[in-house]
Amino acid sequence: MNKEEIMQILPHRDNMLLVDEVNIIDGASCGKKYITGDEWFLKGHFPGNPVVPGVILCEIVAQSACGLTMNGDMAGKLPFFTGLDNVKFRNQVKPGDLFETKCTITKEKGPFRFGKGEGYVNGKLCVSLDFSFALVDKE
Repeated sequence: MNKEEIMQILPHRDNMLLVDEVNIIDGASCGKKYITGDEWFLKGHFPGNPVVPGVILCEIVAQSACGLTMNGDMAGKLPFFTGLDNVKFRNQVKPGDLFETKCTITKEKGPFRFGKGEGYVNGKLCVSLDFSFALVDKE
């Protein structure tokens, strides 16, 4: 999916749509985010040595799971984080990097989805996490 196709299933817009591309490969949702250096979150984190904040990496990973969860009968729902667990940061993500994600959904219970995700740059693990979110009706 390209950015236009992602916007058909994710409600995020403008500066908060953080994935550029999502593909389903062998049952996993694989996303890409090209870090250009112009992103709003790099302006103050850290001046002279920009590094993508960990919370943004977690958001990119979660958004990249959209291909597994936001289609079919879940289309039109809003995804809300309900938890992050076992988050580990291993390497920095900086301007010029291609941040690639791999996510799987491990459990579904009603509107809740539970998953595992990882993010890499040049094959090096940068972040790993367990996450959960709820898919709720739009108001």
